Amino acid sequence: MPSSHITQRQITAFITPFEGGGRESLLPALLAAQRRFTHIPEAIAERIAHVLGVPLVEVHGVIEFYSLLTTQPTGRTVVRVCTSPACSMSGAHETLRAALKTLRVKEGQVTSDGRFSVERAPCLGLCEHAPALLVGERPVAQAHASRISTILRGGGVRPRGLVFGPTRWLTARCGTVDPASLREFRAREGFKGLQRALSLTPQLVMAEVKAAGLIGKGGAAFPTGVKWEGAANASGAPKYIVCNGDESEPGTFKDRVLMEEDPFSIVEAMIIAGYAVGATRGIWYIRGEYPRALAAARMAVEAARRAKYLGPNVLGRGFEFELEVRSGAGAYVCGEETALFEAVEGKRGLPRIKPPFPTTFGVFGKPTVINNVETLCTVPVILRLGVEKYRSLGTPGSPGTKLFCVSGDVARPGLYELPFGVTLRELLFEHAGGMAGGRGLQAVLMGGAAGAFATPEKLDVRLTFEDMKAAGLPLGSGVVMVFDEQRDMRHVLVELGEFFAEESCGKCYPCQIGTQRQLEVLQRVAHGSPLRGDAERLQDVGWTMTDASICGLGQTAASAVLSAIQLWPAVFGSQSQAA
Repeated sequence: MPSSHITQRQITAFITPFEGGGRESLLPALLAAQRRFTHIPEAIAERIAHVLGVPLVEVHGVIEFYSLLTTQPTGRTVVRVCTSPACSMSGAHETLRAALKTLRVKEGQVTSDGRFSVERAPCLGLCEHAPALLVGERPVAQAHASRISTILRGGGVRPRGLVFGPTRWLTARCGTVDPASLREFRAREGFKGLQRALSLTPQLVMAEVKAAGLIGKGGAAFPTGVKWEGAANASGAPKYIVCNGDESEPGTFKDRVLMEEDPFSIVEAMIIAGYAVGATRGIWYIRGEYPRALAAARMAVEAARRAKYLGPNVLGRGFEFELEVRSGAGAYVCGEETALFEAVEGKRGLPRIKPPFPTTFGVFGKPTVINNVETLCTVPVILRLGVEKYRSLGTPGSPGTKLFCVSGDVARPGLYELPFGVTLRELLFEHAGGMAGGRGLQAVLMGGAAGAFATPEKLDVRLTFEDMKAAGLPLGSGVVMVFDEQRDMRHVLVELGEFFAEESCGKCYPCQIGTQRQLEVLQRVAHGSPLRGDAERLQDVGWTMTDASICGLGQTAASAVLSAIQLWPAVFGSQSQAA
């Protein structure tokens, strides 16, 4: 809708729900404006700034930071084509060209009837369904170029959870119950963990989490019980529990499946965490590119509130806990915990310098526990099964089960819940069906875009935090992206370089400049024209980013590239880097 066509009545009707909301309402207001008007007109930006008490220049700064917000009109339906490595291998670029040709537009342009515009997306978290699209708020799986006309007419394949594994503790309800049904959730042991937690003291709940050996499953691997104790012992109120559902790294989709197919489990886990640490407020932050997860989360929260699992007196136990769902607006860096806090507070998602740490100074400056979805969902399992049974699987250093996101050139992509300690060979060839088309294995990207490559010689490494570290590989968030012997790894590296160059927030120069220089060298290598010393340049840039960047984005932006130089030195014009 052109700005000139927006009436004062429309402005007033739009802004009324946000009056009195304060700065923390800025991102929700901007997202609502984007949906309502297909962009954020200046008149709306000015009104939002006035009502929320935010300087207009800062409002524009926020708009410019997030990829899902724009001041330029888009189509009523934006077609986002995922071009991450998994989708690229499956024909995403052909799909992109087919969409542009069918709609007779260029990237970013709006069709003459105003219905569509087409953009490329760095990752949509649908890697097991590659190639994938997001048509407005409708995700589409197996979106091959030949299907584009059908997809644009409202058809196409709806993604469904592809969940496998012999022991499904975390994923038992995924694909087997109606995610919107509180009754079905409770019938399948839902809220049993919460009931047991409320029979214990908060200190005993934290003690069980510690005894179970639960560590963060989003990549950082920090002991969960220690984090909870830090927040519990911190002064300040209210305290917050934050669920980090901003899963944006290519190859990662485990949290999406849990949020879409078992949202009540996250609600249960957040209530338990709140009880344990003395928090009365919860924020469930979900990336904006996950519309189904956002809808499922909002439904689950409202249903739980009606059933008295949320509110001033949870289940009549005198315990207060409230929970709200927040949507991201398109920024990979907001997966970093402090950048996420900034987004919730209505700011650009720029990471904070640590210390202070979130347990003492988190969202809104209050003590905060922030865990990712998989970590939180493990807590009710521990309390329901008991520490001894939970530790009966896995290894002493990595107890229980882990979710592995398997994508790429494998026969059966999907989400696999397996006990810690299985080997990479077992995961790929016994569970995931081996290589697609019977081709040979060239490499596996472990841990995601910020991970490292493993070659067939590493197939017998056990998938635990301790074994992977000893092998010089990251377990990370559980990404296992497979490349067969026919793939040109130079192009894969370029796509990873493009991802980090696009997603760098620009706050610190090592990352802002380093990701750009890294991409330039990778592009030369991909075109078969590396300059003398390019391998050394990539190493210098990579280690500078690793050592000097403020947050995990810059610190790991070169990880995959550095591992590739070690494995394939000749590709980079060097014969001496493999030592």
